[in-house]
Parts: sequence; structure tokens; C-alpha cells
Amino acid sequence: MFGIRAFVFTCVAALVAMSAHAGDEGFKDLFNGKNLDGWKINVFGKDDGKVFTVQEGVIVVRGSPNGYFYTDKSYKNYVLRFDWKFIKDGNSGLLMHIQGHGKSWPKSLEIQGHQKTHASIIPINIKVKGKTDQEAQKKAIKLGEWNTTEVEIKNGEFTAKINGQLVTTGKILSEDVKEGPFAFQSEGTELHFKNIKIKVLD
Repeated sequence: MFGIRAFVFTCVAALVAMSAHAGDEGFKDLFNGKNLDGWKINVFGKDDGKVFTVQEGVIVVRGSPNGYFYTDKSYKNYVLRFDWKFIKDGNSGLLMHIQGHGKSWPKSLEIQGHQKTHASIIPINIKVKGKTDQEAQKKAIKLGEWNTTEVEIKNGEFTAKINGQLVTTGKILSEDVKEGPFAFQSEGTELHFKNIKIKVLD
């Protein structure tokens, strides 16, 4: 009996592993779990080196001063998947197709990172059309827990899912915003990120 149970357990574990692997097919890790290699930092004030840190395989965002960490490469068409968790309710955001860097939020498409309105659309000096399903949003978000967001953008059209639930769809209308780096914000509240992965599309 023990042998049969062990065999069944092994088979189930193998199937789970295969499923997880299939879900990650084509994705590349952008965070190595050790440091912020491959990322750059822009902070709108004095940076003491502690606004964005890596602790035990997690990117810890202090929340103050405001700023963001962003990719050192530009992307156009891709699927981005990442895990996030707030320590207490607060704000952040994913900035996509960034157009230049300065001492304020850059021209970009923001996929809202605020815990309770996560994945809503905030255009920063660009034109965007789209909609957010607030009921689906409310059901999908697990307050105070780890959540997984997946954003796909292709030729300006984008979707955002939270924990597998489609929440937002839209399109960038500004013709001069075709691609760019993307970033995660520090905006007043401590939060954590991990498992940042990208699948580049044609």
C-alpha cells in the first residue's frame, strides 16, 4: 500500500511540475533573486541606497522617497509576469513604454499598482483608451498576500490579469509611444516583488 501511495504522490508531483514548467515556457527571469543587475534606479530625491533593496530573494521597495526601478533595455511586444505583496495598504504602479527619465513620473502607460485598484489604467501624458472590470478586480485581489499580475502588450494593445483573472483591456493611442523600458514604482508604501519574468513576442 505504501508503495502505491508513494507512486501516486510521485506522479502527481511530476504533473504539477510539468504544468508549472509549461506555464513558464518562453519566459525569461528578469530578477536573479540576488541583486538588481539588469535594472536601473531613478529616485526623485536623496537616494541612500535603501529605497530598493534585495532581501532573501525579494525586491523590497521602501516607498519613500518616490521613484522607480526600471529595465536597462527597451521592449515593445511582450508578456510580463510578476508577484507582488503589500505590507500594508498602499500605492505603486507598473510604468510601461517609458519615454525619457527625469525628476517626476515619466511619460508612460501606468498599470495601477495600488493594492485595492490594482491593474487599473493611468495614462501619464499619453492617450489611452480602455476599461477595467471592477468586479473582477475586487474578486481577484488577495489583500495582504502574494498576488500574481500578468500584463501583455502587443502593438499598443494591452491586457492585465490578476491571479489569472482578466481585469483590464486597452490600447495606447499616442503614435509616438511604441516601446520603451518598464518600471516599478516606489510611491509611499513598502511592498515586495519577486518572480519577475518576461516573454518577448514577435
